[in-house]
Amino acid sequence: MSPAEEERSLPLPERWPRASKFALSACAAAVAELVTFPLDLTKTRLQIQGEAAVRRDGAAVPYRGMLRTAAGIAQEEGVRKLWQGATPAVYRHIVYTGVRMVTYEHLRDSVLGRVEDESFPLWKSVVGGMSAGAIGQFFASPTDLVKVQMQMEGKRKLEGKPLRFRGVHHAFLKILSEGGVRGLWAGWVPNVQRAALVNMGDLTTYDSVKHFLLLNTTLVDNSVTHSVSSACSGLVAAVLGTPADVVKTRIMNQPRDKQGRGLLYKSSMNCLIQTVQGEGFMSLYKGFTPTWMRMAPWSLVFWLTYEQIRSICGVTSF
Repeated sequence: MSPAEEERSLPLPERWPRASKFALSACAAAVAELVTFPLDLTKTRLQIQGEAAVRRDGAAVPYRGMLRTAAGIAQEEGVRKLWQGATPAVYRHIVYTGVRMVTYEHLRDSVLGRVEDESFPLWKSVVGGMSAGAIGQFFASPTDLVKVQMQMEGKRKLEGKPLRFRGVHHAFLKILSEGGVRGLWAGWVPNVQRAALVNMGDLTTYDSVKHFLLLNTTLVDNSVTHSVSSACSGLVAAVLGTPADVVKTRIMNQPRDKQGRGLLYKSSMNCLIQTVQGEGFMSLYKGFTPTWMRMAPWSLVFWLTYEQIRSICGVTSF
């Protein structure tokens, strides 16, 4: 058998390992995103309400708290609106999760390198997690921008304002026509900052906890170990990522002039300062509860699904 024929006879994951891992992680992320999306919508609404920069213009605050916000959306806009913006969110995770997972594994296995006992030092895991998250989010930033803006459409309708978009593709085209290609990356800096912090919590914590348990306890590489590791990663990711997420959401949702420049905030640092000065430090943790309540099940669903899909497809455990 010639080398070419031998290569064609190999299973798909061995022929195209990175492409296969990209597809598998994207599938797992899509499942997790659809299951937990209503909590993401609630979180976004909470991060916008009471915004000091908007309050100066006389805008009202329609909801208070996670449960009242979610109930208000369902009652006033319809239950289906809890999934408004789900399509670009799934698009985002196909790009974001696919890129970050493949990048992290490449950094861990080929660039930074494991030690002799197959463990991965914490500092290397931190560098790998933050780098993978930042790279993945940069590529996915346009889809995240569309997701955030579409999540606010129901609120605009209740306030008597005209809807901005007819759908996902119209949103992309409108943002592109108004702000150019650069407009699709509006808010990418805080977006990338948030992703770096979240992945320091998610990827770094999951990988470190999982391999610590495998090396230092009687647990084996199964769903119990995956569940414990994912629970830890969801909590750490929420604590580290919520402040940057609040800044990101506000910058992405702010009105813009004809040149695509924000009318409320000059930069992510300016948004951070205005938020703390106008609303207090704890305002940076607005939406923390739904963020954590979403990240915990999202992390659980994603990692369990991802590990199972890898096993079924003959790919080694993460």
